[in-house]
Amino acid sequence: MKIKNLAILSTTIITAFALAACSPSANGTVESSETASSSVDLSQVELPQLETEVQENESVVEITTSKGNITVKLFPEIAPKAVENFITHAKDGYYEGTSFHRVIEEFMIQGGDPKGNGSGGESIWGDGFSVEISKQLYHIRGALSMARAQALDSQGSQFFIVQNTQDMTKDLAIQFTPERIIETYKNGGAPSLDGNYTVFGQVIEGMDVVDAIAKVETDANDLPKEEVTIESMKVLQEAK
Repeated sequence: MKIKNLAILSTTIITAFALAACSPSANGTVESSETASSSVDLSQVELPQLETEVQENESVVEITTSKGNITVKLFPEIAPKAVENFITHAKDGYYEGTSFHRVIEEFMIQGGDPKGNGSGGESIWGDGFSVEISKQLYHIRGALSMARAQALDSQGSQFFIVQNTQDMTKDLAIQFTPERIIETYKNGGAPSLDGNYTVFGQVIEGMDVVDAIAKVETDANDLPKEEVTIESMKVLQEAK
């Protein structure tokens, strides 16, 4: 199945599917105001998603779903607000009983909405918060990222996990993307989302569960016909 390069809409305004500012452009990519890699030497950038061992400055959360367990590591030093929001919601049981309400095979699985339809959820601060973009984190396969509506400061509680398995290296260049990340994109991902959404974690165990969720039958709105729920979240490690 060909990947659907759609914007991840935490649709507090789900009735407005024509959210032009965060919709894909005609060439299948998400438009970004970032046009250059700035002065950062991308060959020297640390890329924690690619490290197999969990570090002391990373947090770990186990997500128990009706399809199995998914374990993610989080990067509070790079995306502090997104991680604080997710960890706090996890501890408070905010996500318990919520469903993966938007599932697109060979793209992503999205959850975190108490209403279960993409129109709800809020941050721990009540108001939405802004995206946290870093040249250290990318939408590779297994990336955990914040969903949002059109506004850059509309992040609430919804999140998604990138599931695509197809080679996505076409049109990527080392001037804008670290070479190791380009290599990783051979195994799947959604590079068109880079620079537009907040990556704040990475699946370290349970991608088979993510794949199983992605395969469930869905309706015309990408809502699974078989409800897949989050039963609990457990914080296994908090960053020091």
